[in-house]
This record gives sequence, structure tokens and C-alpha cells, in this order.
Amino acid sequence: MPSIISHAVVPLAVGLALGRKAIPWRLLVIGITAAMLPDADVLAFHFGVPYAHQLGHRGMTHSLVFALLLAMLAWIFAKQLASSQKHAFSFMFFATASHALLDMLTNGGLGVALIWPISDERLFFPLRVIEVSPLSIRRFFSSTGVRVLLSELQWVWIPSTIAAVSIVIWRRIYYSSKFKTPQGPVS
Repeated sequence: MPSIISHAVVPLAVGLALGRKAIPWRLLVIGITAAMLPDADVLAFHFGVPYAHQLGHRGMTHSLVFALLLAMLAWIFAKQLASSQKHAFSFMFFATASHALLDMLTNGGLGVALIWPISDERLFFPLRVIEVSPLSIRRFFSSTGVRVLLSELQWVWIPSTIAAVSIVIWRRIYYSSKFKTPQGPVS
């Protein structure tokens, strides 16, 4: 898995780029939280749940069904999130699903139960470029953690920044052309 910090980067970048009108502050904070939430499944280790179990790490909380459930909750509570139902649902689904998709790019672990409950199969993308983050805090604050952060900088932070800047540029071009008043002859 990428580090918990990098899971927050994707929805943060996209949410900020889309602007407060589309993604209000409350929705942004909840989306960032939702992007990190799937890794709460590591708590299952303390209850004896094995890694490969559907309730284990990268199991059901990393599925599209889980992302859909959180998106439906955001849709229900859109008013409290100061958002439209469409934006709340879409952003929450994107934020939550981004977690599993990033994990599928890592070079370690058992894969992601992306299509649970249809299948318990753990999946990876064919291209696995992100250095897997250790589950141990002690190992994270070591040379392994430095390698993970450099990998995440290259494969998560920089692409997220490029995507955010691209969205901002596109929004400015789109809105400036949409609301530009035609210039007539000067009288």
C-alpha cells in the first residue's frame, strides 16, 4: 500500500482543483478521510483475522462495493456536506476507490479484493511501480520508508499535482470562453 499520507493526496489535489463550489470544504475533508479509511482494516490483525481473509487487509474495504456504500452515504448526507448529491456521490466514490487503485500499483502484498463480493480474488495492475509501504511504523521511519516516500513522490504526488494543475487550467479556459462577451464594433 502507499502510505496513508499519499492516499490523501489524490482526493486533495482533485478536490482543490475542482474548487469549493464543486467540492466544498466539508466534502473535501470527508473525501480525504474516505481515501484513507480502507486501511483501517489492519485493525483486523489484532483480532486474529488473517491478511488473506475477506475482512483482512486489502479485502472488502478495498472493494468498489465499499466505495459505492460510502458514496451512497455521502449522497444521503449531501446537505450536511454543503454539496449537491451528484457531487457528493461522485467525489466520495472517486476518493474511496482511489485507495484501492493506488494499492493495485504497489509491488508487494497480496493484491486488492477490488470486485468483492463477486470474487475474493486479489488483483494488481500489470504495472506495479509504487514501492509498497511497510505496515510497521518503525519500518516506515527507516531507509525503507525513504524509498517508499520517493516512490510515492514520483508515482502519486507529482501525477496528482499535474492532474490538479491541468484541471485548474481547463476550468479557467472553459469558463473564460463560456462567459466571454463578444466584442462588437466601437460606436
